[in-house]
Amino acid sequence: MIPLKYVSSSVSSDDLTELVTEEVEEATSFFHNLIDPIKEAVPTVILAIICAIAGFVFIKILMRILNHAMKRTEIDGIAVGFLRSLIQIVLYVLLAVILLSLLGVPMDSIVAVIVSSSMAIALALKDSLANVAGGFILLFAKPVKEGDTIELDGSKGQVESVGILYTKIVTSDNVSVFIPNGAASSSKIINYTEKARRRVDLRFTIAYENDIDLARQVLLNATVLFDEIHKDPEPAVQVSAHLDSAIELQLSVWVNTNDYWTIYHALLEQVKKDFDAAGISIPYPQIDVHQK
Repeated sequence: MIPLKYVSSSVSSDDLTELVTEEVEEATSFFHNLIDPIKEAVPTVILAIICAIAGFVFIKILMRILNHAMKRTEIDGIAVGFLRSLIQIVLYVLLAVILLSLLGVPMDSIVAVIVSSSMAIALALKDSLANVAGGFILLFAKPVKEGDTIELDGSKGQVESVGILYTKIVTSDNVSVFIPNGAASSSKIINYTEKARRRVDLRFTIAYENDIDLARQVLLNATVLFDEIHKDPEPAVQVSAHLDSAIELQLSVWVNTNDYWTIYHALLEQVKKDFDAAGISIPYPQIDVHQK
């Protein structure tokens, strides 16, 4: 091919026309080779976009149906949240595989990428995988359920959910605490609300000069004022310690778990009033200093 700028003025018009034609044909062929693959790919890309939109809508609708269906069963609330998160991840992975297949990516390549990426992710996110395994342990061992008040990893609150990676508890002052499932499954869990009844133990001190039997009767009389306190087992008062400046009495009563803190605070207030009325003093630490 001879560029036009090097064509001599002596070239005939037929030769010039032939050169121009060749240039045009080559340019046209170049653009055809560039555009044809794009034209062929456009329908596939459009189909993939349509399938992606339809897939996202389908997953959202399916998750709503599954959510309502699981809530109507006897599955615990935290299990519902965990399974919902797991199913959603699996569905999105399947959608990604389908879209790659529509775009013409060979299935063996997709499988190879998934396997290699899974191994890389497993190495990079080994702590997160431990949290996922911990979530399964919490889900199937069921040491806690939705709404339980627990103490876990130094935090105390109500269990709200168990996700893929974290267990969420809400403290009494409405602070959300997210604890990794790996730590939650391997730590000591204190469940305060698993049992229907709890014992309230309160300790009161009286002076050595006070009558123990009178103080015991005052404490027992205070328990009669509250219907939430169970009659079986009966309330009990025992001497629990001889302290430096006082005798310690322990009052034990049984209540429904939901009434624990109500009775705890109410008895503290009532006993103080009754001790004052009965002339029973609540001593405080004292030091006698003798000067020669």
